[in-house]
Amino acid sequence: MKTIIIAEAGVNHNGDINLAKKLIECAARAGADIVKFQTFQPELLVSKAAHKAAYQKKTTDKNESQFDMLRKLTLPNDSYYELINCCMQNNIVFLSTPFDFQSIDFLMKFNMPYWKIPSGEITNLPYLIKIAQTKRPILLSSGMSTLDEIKTASKVLMQNGSGEIIILHCTTEYPAPMSEVNLNAMDAIRKSVGVRVGYSDHTVGIEVPIAAVALGAVVIEKHFTLDKNMEGPDHKASLEPHDLTAMIKAIRNIEKAMGTGEKKPTASESGNMAIARKSIVARCSIVKGESFTEANLDVKRPGNGISPMRWFEVLGMKAVRDFEEDELIEL
Repeated sequence: MKTIIIAEAGVNHNGDINLAKKLIECAARAGADIVKFQTFQPELLVSKAAHKAAYQKKTTDKNESQFDMLRKLTLPNDSYYELINCCMQNNIVFLSTPFDFQSIDFLMKFNMPYWKIPSGEITNLPYLIKIAQTKRPILLSSGMSTLDEIKTASKVLMQNGSGEIIILHCTTEYPAPMSEVNLNAMDAIRKSVGVRVGYSDHTVGIEVPIAAVALGAVVIEKHFTLDKNMEGPDHKASLEPHDLTAMIKAIRNIEKAMGTGEKKPTASESGNMAIARKSIVARCSIVKGESFTEANLDVKRPGNGISPMRWFEVLGMKAVRDFEEDELIEL
């Protein structure tokens, strides 16, 4: 099954529509299936006194509030039509995460394939109900949450008519420490909630999302930027274009490598069986009528003769003809 790869542009456009379009083009070139943004009204998302996260203070003006930071990172609603047109031109799917009711209503008109619920809203009951009542499929990020909170949120969504729910395991820190990734939690979520699972990655590098695919993630989400040195809260924890391309290429290779699970010789292996395996051969000259013994038989390549698995069957039988040293035994 093909993994859905979401290139998370988020707010890495820095409020610039032209930069947002370049991010779309970058995601498409890298081979992502979806490019995702974030839609919010700052006054509906945070209070004017809300503090910024520690990682945000390191990469933005530490003297400004979270509200002021977010205000600079919003795109006007009219610009979304340009973004969607750009996505269509680049053959990539548009997606955006709504962070408030007004943004849900606004994004409804664009017929997105999923709602992406961010980790911070997993305990927002009114938000969950409103999303679910649209009847659309949902990607639910589960950073900062317990298994019980995930189960509760999933139950709310299902009871209010949501489409399919895919839960994305996530560690909400930027960047996320390797020791706190806990990829095995995907299996716990899958078994406990009974839904398909994916992974939203905030680690540095590309190896963790690749490993997540090998562990069964059906969706991968990863932040990316045009330049990690740009000012803004998420650039430092994002992939640059060449790394995004490398990650997607590796994931596609892993998909091929996972196979069907049936263990049998592959088409390419079959040609090597006679070369790598062995057959029963004459250890020395054997004359017709002589009994085969451990003293006059050996096991050597190639493998297109009698299998050594028949060794004890062959011992004691008589030679049907003369055999030279190293000649394949025939019965």
